[in-house]
Amino acid sequence: MRPAHCGITPEGWPCIALTALSALVFALLDWWLPALLLLILFWFSLHFFRDPERVVPHSEGLAVSPADGKIIRIEDRADPFSDESCCCVSIFMNIFSVHVNRAPVDCVVEDVRYWPGKFVNAAFDKASTDNERCAYRLRGADGRTWSMVQIAGLVARRIVCRVEPGDALARGQRYGMIRFGSRVDLYLPRGYVAAVRIGEQVFAGQSVIARAQ
Repeated sequence: MRPAHCGITPEGWPCIALTALSALVFALLDWWLPALLLLILFWFSLHFFRDPERVVPHSEGLAVSPADGKIIRIEDRADPFSDESCCCVSIFMNIFSVHVNRAPVDCVVEDVRYWPGKFVNAAFDKASTDNERCAYRLRGADGRTWSMVQIAGLVARRIVCRVEPGDALARGQRYGMIRFGSRVDLYLPRGYVAAVRIGEQVFAGQSVIARAQ
């Protein structure tokens, strides 16, 4: 049996190392207040950049959540690649959520598009079109097309994309992250329906977010 494991995402190590080293330097100088503040930031960095293992379901005809967080919208929206109206499920991540994003299905990345933009609260409706964002067009193993969008939020200042067109992803495989609070929108292809409800907490790579009809 594989033991439980909670790692740290690679993008977090510079921040973690900087806060730890700074706290140590201030402690050696007997500057206890800044040392304490930096220790708190060190703990927050460890917590924010955590990357736990997840148990990915393997049943046919389902998709898992691409992000940790709360379901804030389930509504028809225009797909960012085709402009066709389809069901969009929005997941809001606060600063305490795990921010590593995962593939919803076994797929091949067909396209990746990035738009610079603003940093309004990711829970707002206009964040879908006004904020900095990165969209992915995915071709599932069954031939259906999925769209997924990382949206920067009020505090978020960097979207991390680890894939490019042509890359193959397994269901639940990591593909990127967003730093410090944000949102992920998943556009469902025809033949799939949402398996969650508004207000529900979901976990990336583990919670079933959609099922084939």
